[in-house]
Amino acid sequence: MRLLQIDSIHVVARSPYLVLHSRLGDYDPQWLDDALEQGRIAECWAHEACFVPAADIALHHAWRSQRAAHWAYKHADRMHREHRAGMDALLARIRESGAMRASDFEGEPRGAGGWWSWKPEKRWLEAWFALGELMVTRRERFQRVYDLAKRVAAKLDPPLDQAVLHHGHAALRRRLVLDGVRALGIAQARWVADYHRLKPAVTDAELTPLVAEGELLQVRVAEWKSPAYVHRDHAESLAAAEQGRLRATHTTLLSPFDPVVWDRSRVQALFDFEYTIECYVPAPKRRYGYYVLPILHRGRLIGRLDAKAHRREGVFEIKALFFEEGVEATARLLEDVAGAIAATARWHGTPKLRLGKSRPASIAAPLRALWRHSGA
Repeated sequence: MRLLQIDSIHVVARSPYLVLHSRLGDYDPQWLDDALEQGRIAECWAHEACFVPAADIALHHAWRSQRAAHWAYKHADRMHREHRAGMDALLARIRESGAMRASDFEGEPRGAGGWWSWKPEKRWLEAWFALGELMVTRRERFQRVYDLAKRVAAKLDPPLDQAVLHHGHAALRRRLVLDGVRALGIAQARWVADYHRLKPAVTDAELTPLVAEGELLQVRVAEWKSPAYVHRDHAESLAAAEQGRLRATHTTLLSPFDPVVWDRSRVQALFDFEYTIECYVPAPKRRYGYYVLPILHRGRLIGRLDAKAHRREGVFEIKALFFEEGVEATARLLEDVAGAIAATARWHGTPKLRLGKSRPASIAAPLRALWRHSGA
């Protein structure tokens, strides 16, 4: 994937942990925290705030100058202009005293909302992080612990590739384009830029030379008017797909911030699935719920559920579960979906399942029966 988007909402598991669970199954979430502290991954602005492999951090640092229009960089630059003395003093304190959290600074929260409601030190830490003077050395209960970028870079494994920092714009963009196509699996040109938030948009004209060089393979997909592209690393899987030998077998729940559903136009084209992250939509305007998880079943997005984990009670509440129109609720499909939901609930430490409403209503009874049989 190259990128693991960070989001702090924890109605269910926080997104980066859930994205990994969708792929790895029952793993220990501490692995991600340990990987950050040991320098095997790092945090930076990429698609949005993301974990990235340590091997890629030089690429993202080098690309920072191309992100001047991103809101995080604009706010950080403005913050430094308006609060230079305070920010410089904060940076000096970390230089002398070592890594610090926002909670290590005295101050009261101001109002409710986004970045601008944080106390000054929190905003200054985030600004220095965006500007590249600070990096995140570890997290404590998901709180960022900031240190000087050079001290964090010193522990990266593999070490920071200094040569990449001096690559020109064209070479950096080429690398990000290729990494984006590889991560997407199969992509139309119009989907590539969103993966790393590249500007301007990627076009077929830009990808044509990469096809000529053998870096990308151009293919035609039934019912798509535009050509599609596959990275050469996936040539074997592409051949299997063309010969009908590639079969989807996995059923799982996806985070709202999973790369599979980042790009709404891509989700529509690939899965005929309309999806909106409704936690940012006013409650009266929500169609499906606050924190809605798409259901991936054997290569199809067949539905979604609005979930909430009640950690103290050990209950995984499914407020509402919706299948897409036309989905046939066969015994096999229901067994797969029931198993995927139960597996997520167990991994999360909330093994007791509670189902509210469902659409169609007829799927509720068989799902509950499957969970009772499995002890959930």
